[in-house]
Amino acid sequence: MVTAAEVQTTVEAFEDPQFGKNLKSLKMLKGVSLDGSSATIQIELPTPAYPNRPALEDAIQSSVRSAHADVDQVNVQFTSVVRGKDSGAKVGLKVKNVIAVGSGKGGVGKSTVAASLAYGLKHYGATVGLMDADVYGPSIPHLLGATGQPAMKQIQTPDGKTIERIVPIEVDGIKLMSMGFMVGEDQAIVWRGPMLHKALTQFLQQTEWGELDYLVVDMPPGTGDVALTLSQMVQLAGAVVVCTPQKVALLDAGKAISMFKTVKIPILGMVENMTGEIFGQGGAKKKAEEMGVSFLGELPSIAEVRVRGDEGKISALVNEENPAQQPILDITSNVAMEIAKEILKNPTMPTLEIL
Repeated sequence: MVTAAEVQTTVEAFEDPQFGKNLKSLKMLKGVSLDGSSATIQIELPTPAYPNRPALEDAIQSSVRSAHADVDQVNVQFTSVVRGKDSGAKVGLKVKNVIAVGSGKGGVGKSTVAASLAYGLKHYGATVGLMDADVYGPSIPHLLGATGQPAMKQIQTPDGKTIERIVPIEVDGIKLMSMGFMVGEDQAIVWRGPMLHKALTQFLQQTEWGELDYLVVDMPPGTGDVALTLSQMVQLAGAVVVCTPQKVALLDAGKAISMFKTVKIPILGMVENMTGEIFGQGGAKKKAEEMGVSFLGELPSIAEVRVRGDEGKISALVNEENPAQQPILDITSNVAMEIAKEILKNPTMPTLEIL
């Protein structure tokens, strides 16, 4: 009769189709037990957004049955624990992965993608925060239908000091911070760089984010000083670059990718937004191939996205059946998997250099 140790050896050697490595090196195999001819395999996924679990289950079952004829039943049990590099530790955050969502130019739907990504990650079961760092055009509160002002909270530090912390607004279980909560809807923000740096420092270091699997940061468009400030303050898990399919947008998206590469921030990939008849299709995928980065997916140019954004119900794009739902979930899964792959490839954070 086969032993549990023999079955374990077989499963350890199984190559995960997403990562191209065996389960032993990936540290995804958490246990094997055998009860007569029935085997139970416990697999811990590196993100709850791991795609196509049924295919992985079938492949593991086939592998065990092929290697051990006397095992006629294979039960695969999945759990998930988000892996991260504690990318907020540099500024005292208990955040496993900080994701920047940027673009080379405005008007490409970057904030819509950032908000949708946050809801997508929450949909898969992760704990998520959303930080609106687009100080000059803070649209995230409107997209989420969030109102009010963040409260202040006094906490005791380990050395006995009392400090004040900002409590983020919570919407649908997502913690949210934005300059939009601090100023009137039609009030313009006319600040120089030092003021922006101070505001972003408060958003990161003085906000009570708690423990998060992912903090999605909606970056300002372009390659200005706010992006550089964030790159210096936080060791980002990676950047998502959003663009529309037409050439003028792709040119600027390429500049954003170059900026992230210059400051040694991993590029998770590109998202094509507003795909369809008006702006065309496939431009971002082609650009991603040219620049050697992953293509994360495309969001269709449909009225549903605009309507839900105008209503402040961007959550409905993820939580309700509509043509944008599956594309958003696919993009979310691709982003989460790119982070997991980056962690496997480069377990330690890169050293930041501003050239």
